[in-house]
Amino acid sequence: MDVRWEEAGWERLTGRTGRRRLPVWDCTVGLVVGDDSVLLIDCGSSLREGSGVRAEAERLTGRHVTHIAFTHGHFDHVLGGAAFAGAESYGAVGLDALLSTGREELRGDAVRHGLAQAQAAEAVDLLVLPKHLVSGEWTLDLGGVQVLLANVGPGHTGHDLAVFVPGEREAVFCGDLVEESGDPQAGHDAVPRQWPAALDRLLSLGGEDALYVPGHGAVVDAGFVRAQRATLAARFGVSEA
Repeated sequence: MDVRWEEAGWERLTGRTGRRRLPVWDCTVGLVVGDDSVLLIDCGSSLREGSGVRAEAERLTGRHVTHIAFTHGHFDHVLGGAAFAGAESYGAVGLDALLSTGREELRGDAVRHGLAQAQAAEAVDLLVLPKHLVSGEWTLDLGGVQVLLANVGPGHTGHDLAVFVPGEREAVFCGDLVEESGDPQAGHDAVPRQWPAALDRLLSLGGEDALYVPGHGAVVDAGFVRAQRATLAARFGVSEA
C-alpha cells in the first residue's frame, strides 16, 4: 500500500489504479497510472473541485493528467473537466451532442442539487465535451497498461461508459451503472429496461474476480453487481429470459 495515496484521501486499488470519493455527492473519481500517461475517470462537480483533483493527481503521480474518461453526463461527473487543460477526453457516442445542447439543463440540475449558482454557471460556460467518442470498445495504451473503454449502456443514462483496467486483479470503473451507497438512481434520462443488460456486459467484460468501482459508494464484487442487476430487473419488470 502506498501511504501517500491514503494520506491524500485516495484509496489505492491495484498497482496501477486508485480512486477518491469526493465530498458532498460522494462521487468517485478514478486514476490509472501508466508509464507514459495518466487517465482520470470523471472529474468532479465544479472547476474548484476539478482543480483540487488535478492538484492531488499531480502530487501523487508526479505528472499531468493526459486523458479523461467521462462515465456519463451528470453534473457531478463532468463539470470539473475544464480544470484539465490539454487532456484528451473520451465519452460514449452521443455524449458530446447531449452536453452541447443540454447546458442549461446541466446547470439547473447542479444548482438544484446544491452547487452555488456562480460555480455552476462558470463550469457550464467552460464545459469540456468528449473529443473521442466510443461506440463499442476503445483501447488506450498508457504505457505498461492497456485500458479498455467500453460503451456498455444505455442504462443509468443513454450514454454509459465503463473503464476496465487489467492487472493481477482487474479494476472496473462502472460509473453510476452501479451504486453502493444507496439505491441506483433512475432519473428522466435513464433507460430502465436496458439497465440490467448493461450490467450483464459489465460482468462479462470484468469477470468474477474483478474489483467493481461504483460511481458512488464502496468498492464491490461481482456478486454485488449481480444482486443489483436482479433488483433492477425486478424493479423495472425486465424478463430474465
